[in-house]
Amino acid sequence: MSKKIVYSTRDGDKRKKPAPTSGPAQSLPPGQQKIRVRRETKGRKGKTVTVVTGFTLTAADLSALAKTLKSLCGSGGTTKFDGSTGIIELQGDHRQRVVEQLKALGYPAKLSGG
Repeated sequence: MSKKIVYSTRDGDKRKKPAPTSGPAQSLPPGQQKIRVRRETKGRKGKTVTVVTGFTLTAADLSALAKTLKSLCGSGGTTKFDGSTGIIELQGDHRQRVVEQLKALGYPAKLSGG
């Protein structure tokens, strides 16, 4: 019988691996990134969310860009990392406004999906 600890009241589930909380060590220039902007409602109880993917930015740079986009749209949002790729989620459908702002900042952003 194995005595491997799988749960601790102090640390929680020992089997889970920590999720990546930060992206790459260095940000790529805006022109070298492939940014896609799409609208999602699936899995969000019918609420519309604008999802911007494809960022190769550090956590600080992604957070600063998200703050700029959230203030532009007047909505809330969050940042996430999927491996080394950064994701910005904004509440509501703000695709056109986000694409225009990203292009103004030098990112080659395109609309994705329907």
